[in-house]
Amino acid sequence: MGATVSHLPGEKVISHPRFATFYMWMTDRPLVRRTEDPLRRETVGQAHGIVLEVGAGGGQNLPFYDVRRVVRLEVTEPDEAMLVVARRRLPQAPVPTAVTKAAVAALPFPDVHFDSVVATLVFCSVDEPERGLREIWRVLKPGGSLALLEHVRAQGKIAALVQGAVVPVTTHVSGNCHWNRDTEATVLSAGFRVTRARLVRGGLQPVLCLSAIRPATGEAMPSAARTV
Repeated sequence: MGATVSHLPGEKVISHPRFATFYMWMTDRPLVRRTEDPLRRETVGQAHGIVLEVGAGGGQNLPFYDVRRVVRLEVTEPDEAMLVVARRRLPQAPVPTAVTKAAVAALPFPDVHFDSVVATLVFCSVDEPERGLREIWRVLKPGGSLALLEHVRAQGKIAALVQGAVVPVTTHVSGNCHWNRDTEATVLSAGFRVTRARLVRGGLQPVLCLSAIRPATGEAMPSAARTV
């Protein structure tokens, strides 16, 4: 399929080659793939029409897009080292794909442009998850869908306390991962309507599979969710 790569002028250079190398090695381990690939496939399988994937990393999700449902795919990733790998994986995408170096908090796309937005293991690591979700709201069409797969806060009190204590380590060695965020609450506060949410696994590393929609025209963005 056709693919293009673009950069925005004046962008801040973000590159973590050591973490990118480790992350790609880890996500390619057979045990990790047996666990994560079905969740990635389930999340990406919800995409339809003109699709945006934010924080695409090394393009791990590219093979999972359904050519029967997806017209075109726009992929963004702020880390240059990850983009190098994602570019290599572009031939694996079964749908027309364009890659742009951009952060979720500053998306270079017009309002109400996409039918679906996908993010996997993104909002645990971005600096401003609320701002990122407001940007997604902005570029998503009314009635459009959002599909997330995220590390989230543990349910048990002790596990949550341990998560909080270890966050300074995870942010340093795991690509800024804040693995104890309440991402569902952030999605709701951004004005989305959650249609499905389920926790996969428990203990210290619960993963949330979440589906949501931007309410249809006539339901305005809440004031707390409006982009400034």
